[in-house]
Amino acid sequence: MNDDIIVTISASEGRRYMGVGMLGSVGALVLYVALSTPPSVGWLAFLLAVGVSTIWLATRMWQATQYTIELTETELRCTDGNVIARIDDIENIDSGFFAFKPSNGFLIKTKTPASRIWRPGLYWRMGRRIGVGGVTPGSQSKAASEILATMVARRNQAGDGRL
Repeated sequence: MNDDIIVTISASEGRRYMGVGMLGSVGALVLYVALSTPPSVGWLAFLLAVGVSTIWLATRMWQATQYTIELTETELRCTDGNVIARIDDIENIDSGFFAFKPSNGFLIKTKTPASRIWRPGLYWRMGRRIGVGGVTPGSQSKAASEILATMVARRNQAGDGRL
């Protein structure tokens, strides 16, 4: 088995700072509004929950985007040790305009479901669907999706007995 990395997808520093900064700013702003002019108890609880959740999400995004997604001959994996999808298990790739996919990314549908995982700004997996992208550059995601689609098409052709 060839374990050489064909292409990588990683969040650029500028996109990381921008994404995390925006989320953190929204969270801080919501908390400021909640604490500076306290509304009724119900709204105060709602605003505090939204503010804290948004800051938690910004923290998760900062942690997740330090990793890189790598495409090899056998799998799409993350440098945190998770295998996102095995090439043999990929059914199709959708990077179309109307696909429910992350920003600057693509959607993968696998043959078998896998455990849920979420790395904000990098990728998510729910059952048979995987979304790759977010704060990643579109050029890297597009190259990876095209190479991946070619690999899947070649595999499907070889499985049909045609070359």
